[in-house]
Amino acid sequence: MHPVPGGDKRPMTKLKLPDVVRACLFDLDGVLTRTAVVHAAAWKETFDAFLRRRDGDGFRPFDSAHDYDEYVDGLPRADGVRSFLASRGIELPEGAEDDPPEKDTVHGLGNRKNALVLEKIREQGVAVYPGSVRFVEAVRAAGLRTAVVSSSANCRDVLIAAGIEHLFEVRIDGVVAAERELPGKPHPDTFLEAARELRVGAGEAAVFEDALAGMEAGRAGGFGHVVGVDRVGQAEGLRKHGADIVVGDLAELLEGDAA
Repeated sequence: MHPVPGGDKRPMTKLKLPDVVRACLFDLDGVLTRTAVVHAAAWKETFDAFLRRRDGDGFRPFDSAHDYDEYVDGLPRADGVRSFLASRGIELPEGAEDDPPEKDTVHGLGNRKNALVLEKIREQGVAVYPGSVRFVEAVRAAGLRTAVVSSSANCRDVLIAAGIEHLFEVRIDGVVAAERELPGKPHPDTFLEAARELRVGAGEAAVFEDALAGMEAGRAGGFGHVVGVDRVGQAEGLRKHGADIVVGDLAELLEGDAA
């Protein structure tokens, strides 16, 4: 347990975390912000348009639940394209990173998806999970270090739009990963980099993820605590892929919290 220090008369908020934890490493989409549904919708629009061009009106659509969770959630954009296409036995040229969105290459499809995500965020804004914000604030009040770890190249823009950028000391996102040549989830490298920047060992850090790939990264990195956040009814899958504990919302890790 980690009591919040302070001399006021309010009841102390305790964190339901192992005492060994000195830092908390948070995924963005689906853990802190409600953008996972935006990403799923953008992937569906991108892949369905491609499959319709390829296979005609009888194409098998992208499943926003199963296909998203199994093949693209938590992965760097190009890896998500490759992973889903491989599940359908489809190969495309890699193309170049600056391929236009209408080009049928791995990077072209990825850029189309990204353009759709940005469009949807501009139109709809970014909503946070209030329980997650309360938890991160309590983590900081308890003196623990914080980082956000995301495969998204738009991570900083999303944090700013959501009004929560100030809650994190370190940001390791798709831009930073590319600059430092860090492989994305399910590899643990981005989480390990965040722990390194916070000057804590992996065994002293907790990982908070909603994606199966994120669970695998937490397990592979030897982190002290791996928390699965189940927003879509995949608790068993999160456990199988490496979660030490699964919660429906991070507020469940605040003792005495009232939603």
